[in-house]
Order: sequence, then structure tokens, then C-alpha cells
Amino acid sequence: MSFRILTVCTGNICRSPLAEQLLRRELAGIEGVTVASAGTVALVGHGMTPEAQTISTRLGATDASAHVARLLTEQFIAESDLVLGLAREHRRAVVELVPAATRHTFTLREFGRLAASVTDADLDASVSPFAGPVEAGLSSAARIASNLKIAVQAAASLRGVVEPLESPDDADVIDPYGQPVAVYEESTAQLVPALQATVSLLARAAQLTQAHR
Repeated sequence: MSFRILTVCTGNICRSPLAEQLLRRELAGIEGVTVASAGTVALVGHGMTPEAQTISTRLGATDASAHVARLLTEQFIAESDLVLGLAREHRRAVVELVPAATRHTFTLREFGRLAASVTDADLDASVSPFAGPVEAGLSSAARIASNLKIAVQAAASLRGVVEPLESPDDADVIDPYGQPVAVYEESTAQLVPALQATVSLLARAAQLTQAHR
């Protein structure tokens, strides 16, 4: 059993592969987590733009040159436990394809804000009931995946509770495609803090799994 994250943007050659690669790097120590990406109108078969690839490599990813863009499909969404659109249009496209995914689909910046508001007490209260005999027969990866899903639910429960954004645009990571390097850097500056908050929440949930074993 695994916990699957899907990042989504438009062409799948800038924002979503950057998020994918950085998440994969940061979550590599958590058993059973897989990360993939796709685009709503993907430039299928293309690699990342040189600018995005350079940023990804600079930030520590090792697989930027191997990326191949792919089109978002219902199957990719249905197989995912957490879907992170890089802008509201991508979140909307995901939900239009698979309405049932609403509960675990967010923009990356939206999820980052919610994740940062989930306390350790919130997680502990949610995870503890699953840490007893019922879980004894599960593999380590299955226990972790269960608790990561609970962490996503905890973040989702804060929708409408966390202080609203000053501007709806603050939910989006700007699209740098075809823009100067400075716009790529601005886009990255929006993406990275949300990604770090996401990683922090999932890491805390995974650690609780270990603590309750």
C-alpha cells in the first residue's frame, strides 16, 4: 500500500514537474510515498523547460532531465490520495474530471496554508485510534499511508476555518512558461514555501506512525 501524490499544471513542463521532483526528494525518507505529475493540456512527450530544469537541479532534485510530460487523466486522479494543482484552474479541471476527488484536491499554496495550521495535537488525536491492535496486521507502508491520508483529511477540515486569503490569486503559483528567468524565480518563490509546509505535515504524520507502533 502506498500514498500517492499527483501535481498538476497546464503543460506539465514547468510548475508541476518542479513540484513533483522536489516533493519526491523531500519525502524520500517516508516509506511508500510516490509522486507523479501531469498537465491539463500537456505538451506530451516534452521535457521540462531549460529554466525549470535548472531550478529543479539547483534545489537538489536529481531527475529533472528525465521528465516527460503527460496528459492528466481520470485514472491518474483516481489513483491519487492527494492532488495538488498549481493554480485554481488545475484544481477545477481535476474535480471536473473526477468529482469524488474534491476532498483531497487543492492548489499547492492552498494546501500549504492548511497544512501549516494542522497542529501536532490534531494529528495525534486523529492518528491514535488507528494505532492499536486493528493496525497490528498492517505493513509499515500501509500504516504510514493510512496516517498520511488522515493528515490530508485534517487539512481539508480546515477549509473555511483558516483565515481567508487576501486575494484569490494568492492560491496560485504563477505560470512562468515563455517568460523571463525572473518570472521563473518568482514562481519558484511562491511554490517552495507551500511545498515545505506540505512536506512538514506529511513528515509529522509519518513520525506519529512510528511513535504509536
